[in-house]
Amino acid sequence: MDVILVPGFWLDADSWGESLRPLKDAGHRVLPLTLPGKESPAASRSGIGLRDHVDAVVDVVESAEEPVVLVGHSGGGAIIHAVADARPDRVAHCICVDALPLGDGGIINDEFPSDGDSIPLPGWDAFEEGDLRDLTDELRERFRSVAVPEPVGVATEQQQLQDEARFDVPATVIACEFTENEVQEFIRRESPFTAELARVKTMRILELPTGHWPQFTRPAELGELLARIVSAVDGADSPAEADRDITELQRETWADESDTAYLREERD
Repeated sequence: MDVILVPGFWLDADSWGESLRPLKDAGHRVLPLTLPGKESPAASRSGIGLRDHVDAVVDVVESAEEPVVLVGHSGGGAIIHAVADARPDRVAHCICVDALPLGDGGIINDEFPSDGDSIPLPGWDAFEEGDLRDLTDELRERFRSVAVPEPVGVATEQQQLQDEARFDVPATVIACEFTENEVQEFIRRESPFTAELARVKTMRILELPTGHWPQFTRPAELGELLARIVSAVDGADSPAEADRDITELQRETWADESDTAYLREERD
């Protein structure tokens, strides 16, 4: 099955690193993307907006022979949701890695300081403690060495959605900084940032406790989760059968509460 991976801010195709191996070993065709304006630090980012990134992914989806699985990390979650809106018949499943789908009119993040047409990776004090969990000094140095400035328009332009068939596309959220119960509680309270997720008809939440960049901090575990989700989708005769398999995987991620205890304790 074709798996298209969309990186978050400041990252390119290579950032998925070790997380791709389990997908390849399972026989899937992996297509990690480097989006326009992120080819290198010297690339032009002038005039590049959120829709340009969405359209770049749509082009890859349309080139595939069969419906694909989309994986989006962080801001990439907004992009893959817009792709599901544009081509709901061509997307078999969306996987949001520490990300949530962004609704119509929403903005990914307009708070990071910009430099002309670019948003460079800011200092670590710009992030919350939970974002940086498990990101060691060595990993921070590695991240900064490969970081590519984000086009301002991607961060600040409004999301444009129009087809409610996007809610028919099944989705899985891999939650790193929150537990499944916490995300469900946000939904029950009708929190604005989970409003779009709440409308997805078939949705599961898997827990992978770490910081915001699991492709750096827990790459093998992330890859195994991705591979098992994609294999469930690929091997199922129907979306309902895939959902049953992912539900079982969801139960497994809850099994050892020690993995997520720190998340619960910090929010008590």
